[in-house]
Amino acid sequence: MQKPSIPKGTRDFSPEEMAKRNYIFDTIRSVFYLYGFKQIETPALENLSTLMGKYGEEGDKLLFKILNSGDFLSEVNPADLEERRLVKLTNQMCEKGLRYDLTVPFARFVVMHRNEITFPFKRFQIQPVWRADRPQKGRYREFFQCDADIVGSDSLLNEVELVQIIDEVYQRFGIRVCVKVNNRKILSGIAEIIGEADKITDITVAIDKLDKIGLEKVNEELASKGIAAEAIVKLQPIILLSGSNREKLSTLKTVLQSSEIGTKGVEEIEILLNKLDQLEIQNEVELDLTLARGLNYYTGAIFEVKALDVAIGSITGGGRYDNLTGVFGMPGVSGVGISFGADRIFDVLNQLNLYPQGSGQQTQVLFVNFGEKEEDYILPLLSKLRKAGINAEIYPSKDKFNKQMAYAVDNKIPYLVKIEEGDRLENKARVKNLITGEQQTIAVDDLPGFFSA
Repeated sequence: MQKPSIPKGTRDFSPEEMAKRNYIFDTIRSVFYLYGFKQIETPALENLSTLMGKYGEEGDKLLFKILNSGDFLSEVNPADLEERRLVKLTNQMCEKGLRYDLTVPFARFVVMHRNEITFPFKRFQIQPVWRADRPQKGRYREFFQCDADIVGSDSLLNEVELVQIIDEVYQRFGIRVCVKVNNRKILSGIAEIIGEADKITDITVAIDKLDKIGLEKVNEELASKGIAAEAIVKLQPIILLSGSNREKLSTLKTVLQSSEIGTKGVEEIEILLNKLDQLEIQNEVELDLTLARGLNYYTGAIFEVKALDVAIGSITGGGRYDNLTGVFGMPGVSGVGISFGADRIFDVLNQLNLYPQGSGQQTQVLFVNFGEKEEDYILPLLSKLRKAGINAEIYPSKDKFNKQMAYAVDNKIPYLVKIEEGDRLENKARVKNLITGEQQTIAVDDLPGFFSA
């Protein structure tokens, strides 16, 4: 018999891991609610017509496509099958696919529900997405995204609030981070003043890799994309710009004064930083000109968050986009959003051992089962404790005490309660703290108060 397995790039999560993951989701969700965001969900399946063409040629290859129900070959052209014309065959056999991200389904949602939505619309989504990627460390085929977006408003107050949300979430987690900010208009202005305005995508893709591959390789890549040597020389002091945020802005104002779009980007970043200066932001906010973000639909502010105490990639990212819904026939809807990488946050919290003791999801109290009479006495008592919000259970059968004790230890249940016949007649319970080893006798009526304290 074949051993059971799961597809590569997917994972099972144990109860202990789920408690940790729920802590992450609950923390992020509570901060989203704090700032007035409303939760939506979209289906795991989307029509391929919704997904295809939105992520570029490479992204389209990473979509999980689903065969049509029933006879999926019924619409297939035999010649296409014989010639193995895969793209055509896929279009004939598959009408649906698993969502690749939460952004495109959100755009589709806004267009479909535009008459029910009040703009600006602040939504968040915490759901899994799927990518037919090559699995490797930190990269999965199924993973969760935690997205928050504001659409229908071009106010920079939205960007300010998103930085506050990032700061609040990581304060609650106890993770020290650097929030890197930039603006695509600044990058466009830079491309313009070095005489390579039409190569903005090639330039941003290359400089986005500075951290990973170093300056020399970035310059090689720029040259390979046909960017003139003179332009690459002009780019060097901009890429390597250092100093405080204010010093960087001062230099950029001078460098980009001949570029209208570049000047607009500098103004937007200055407004963002001025407003953040008035707030008690605990984590560092850094203007980083090498931050380009891979997706080319960003048109304004861009964000990326790096953990300071763990070597790992970006753990949150996002930015401003001006035409998210245009691909679905509803142009001109500006939006800005961020996405928390739950799986990477999970790894960071594990490495730094920052999970709080007792997640609030595990059992606090286990009653030992001494037999039917004690069971009948304990069941109403269990109901009382549960109504008081205390997670409690009784061992389901009258097994040896050591076996019941081992169950409590293995499941990290902190309290064991014994009520034998003598205790029952006196309405008393013997409570053992399995962490400290301390044991005390408590009146049964006082148990809810004792465990709530």
